[in-house]
Amino acid sequence: MEYRALGQTGWKVSASSFGAWGIGGSWGKVDDSESLAALHTAIDQGVNFIDTADVYGDGRSERLVGRVLKERQEEIIVATKAGRRLNPHTAPGYNRENLTAFIERSLKNLDVEALDLVQLHCPPPAVYYMPEVFGLLDNLTQAGKIRFYGVSVEKVEEAIKAIEYPNVQTVQIIYNIFRQRPADLFFKLAQEKQVGILARVPLSSGMLTGKMTQNSHFEADDHRQFNRHGESFDKGETFSGVDYTLSLKAVEALRPLVPEGWTMAQFALRWILMQDAVSCVIPGAKRPSQAKDNTAAADLPPLSDTVVEKVKEIYERLIKDSVHHLW
Repeated sequence: MEYRALGQTGWKVSASSFGAWGIGGSWGKVDDSESLAALHTAIDQGVNFIDTADVYGDGRSERLVGRVLKERQEEIIVATKAGRRLNPHTAPGYNRENLTAFIERSLKNLDVEALDLVQLHCPPPAVYYMPEVFGLLDNLTQAGKIRFYGVSVEKVEEAIKAIEYPNVQTVQIIYNIFRQRPADLFFKLAQEKQVGILARVPLSSGMLTGKMTQNSHFEADDHRQFNRHGESFDKGETFSGVDYTLSLKAVEALRPLVPEGWTMAQFALRWILMQDAVSCVIPGAKRPSQAKDNTAAADLPPLSDTVVEKVKEIYERLIKDSVHHLW
């Protein structure tokens, strides 16, 4: 496993880490025993960083991660998120009372004395222009409730604004073969400020596993069924905001580029890790086999310049016009 610096935290995190949205909910049927096995498998493979959130299964994901922490001897860094419990989800809700309550709840769910990394969970754009919110996070850090904080964003512009705040250590952003805009400018700015980057939705909601077809079925409680057009949250979180049929077409164009012996998922993850600015990718895994497949990507050799150029050509020809200007 390769390990990379995470901002200025002093931590080095596994290049391929673990995204724990799927084990909480919104991805169809999930079994806690399999989820726990997937987490243990990932750690066995060298993963030392897990990303979760208080709203994933209304705390279910955090509680599962907390159980695993108690069962392992390794130092595991856990990032969680706060803010999306607000209803309505509006900027004024990001106040001392609410943020403190969210932090206390996550501390209880994870059963820890301090949260390693707290990220504002895709807050409304106005929050990035509210210095007092980041001041509250500074206060929570000084109080020993959290060690470091960052943000999870929808748009590149939000990421650029967020890193103006000096204590923002990390930015979590969608970056994958179908969402390449963060590399245009933001990655360079983040490197200059030594801000860590967590690449989420790295497999485009599973599309970049290459296993989906026009006839794939998604359960009613799977966001790939209920959020295709942003009915519940930003549509960019589901299949990267790309039309399903168009995504399938792009996957077929990419398939010949996958080296022999690699899965397409590993290819997609390794492509992301070609970017030095990326601290880690956080693919989800609901089963041990998925966790093993994902973690192996970090040990694969770099892609050739020719392959990288071909990926760029496919993106620009098929995908760019529908997503690049939106996020």
